[in-house]
Amino acid sequence: MTEVSALPARHPRGLYTLFFTEMWERMSFYGMRALLVLFMTDQISSGGMGLTEKMANAVYGLYTAGVYLSALPGGWVADRLLGAQRAVWIGGWLIAAGHFTLSIRSTTAFFLGLMLVVLGTGLLKPNISAMVGRLYPEGGARRDSGFTLFYMGINIGAFLGPLVCSALGEKVNWHYGFAAAGVGMVAGLITFHFTRGNLGDADRAPEQSSPSPTLDWSIIGLVLAGLVAAFALVAAGVIQINPVLLGQYTVWLIAAMAVLYFVWVLGFGDLDSIEKKRVIVIAVLFLASAMFWSGFEQVGSSLNLFARDYTQRYLAWFSWEFPAGWLQSVNALFVILLAPVIAALWLWLAKREIAPSLPVKFAWGLLLLAAGFLVMVGASERALSAGKVWPTWLIATYLLHTIGELCLSPVGLSSVTKLAPPRLVGQMMGVWFLGTALGNLVAGLFAGEVTGDNVAAMPSRFLQVVMTAGGAGLLLLVCSKPIRKLMGGVN
Repeated sequence: MTEVSALPARHPRGLYTLFFTEMWERMSFYGMRALLVLFMTDQISSGGMGLTEKMANAVYGLYTAGVYLSALPGGWVADRLLGAQRAVWIGGWLIAAGHFTLSIRSTTAFFLGLMLVVLGTGLLKPNISAMVGRLYPEGGARRDSGFTLFYMGINIGAFLGPLVCSALGEKVNWHYGFAAAGVGMVAGLITFHFTRGNLGDADRAPEQSSPSPTLDWSIIGLVLAGLVAAFALVAAGVIQINPVLLGQYTVWLIAAMAVLYFVWVLGFGDLDSIEKKRVIVIAVLFLASAMFWSGFEQVGSSLNLFARDYTQRYLAWFSWEFPAGWLQSVNALFVILLAPVIAALWLWLAKREIAPSLPVKFAWGLLLLAAGFLVMVGASERALSAGKVWPTWLIATYLLHTIGELCLSPVGLSSVTKLAPPRLVGQMMGVWFLGTALGNLVAGLFAGEVTGDNVAAMPSRFLQVVMTAGGAGLLLLVCSKPIRKLMGGVN
């Protein structure tokens, strides 16, 4: 009790508002994600959509990519028009509406629900994180501690979501699982509403009010009208969309946008030599990040299907088979347990002046990703030859991937803010989210190549990830010293 009562003296009360709001939002997000591919590939007679696994994984990739892409306009709308508090509030209700729409048994409602969740997450996710940062204008260790607590809230929600939603969705009714995700988001909104006073007047108004709000709202209205019109045409069957082809074209579009941006900045951005070198480093880390997430995000697609089809989940003592989605909680549990350990390790190494550099941490992340998929090579070979394997194979993979995530993810955004020219930080952050979106989209498309009719190719496809991610990790290690020189003293 003494420790709890001492916390408000160290952290602003607003942190608890944001902690619990984000915890419930992540519970809803990860709970729904655990069901998504499983629902889409389940038979229509069992309440699913009856999609092929290749098609379902492509939809999953487009959805997760859309979540990250929507963060760019979501931040812009909050900064110029709404303010972060209103953006979080409106975004939360859009997310809740999306989950409840998903609970309606209708193909049209399903895709409308996904679109609402994407739009809502774009408003909520980037702005609630920005609000945490603005609670600590002084920066320093207290700010780092606040973000650590906030990050724990994210992972508590990510741990609970699959447990609740998968139990309802897989064992009772898919749509009950989606509705449970909506209830979780409503709980977060109730928390936010009744504790909003803890935030004071901060973030109620836009950071930089738009000089032409009428024009901005008109643009937003036209974009939303275009989305509604396009959705109506697709729902009516006037426009036919192949998610696999759309995903493939979108991969090239995102990659082209990133390449053109870096070429423009380096060629026409009026940068000095030091800034150009640092931008080159950002481009290298962008590629490494996209590659990492393209493997890591298999957790919701190919690895989720592996949990359903090739993992022994029957508990003889209880005469019960636990839901496949429960294994989605393993990553969050490992983050909760290992994040303090990894943070302490970095401090221990720093005190001895042997802390790894930024490119070395990224290299470790890729090598651990490769190690996790090497485990899956063995698991898939065994499953195809001898039948279902123990969950320990997936758990070992998730352990390695979680340690890799903790090496790469926490330093990713921070590295961009340090390396980017001050006048281009916002743009560079947007490009960084493009890399995450690209990785998520590739993850969905790749998953379609190792499931369904292509299941015999699973070991060789997983081995490709091992070779690609492992090779990139080794290349980063070899080039870490030259890359560090390009960073110009930034750690």
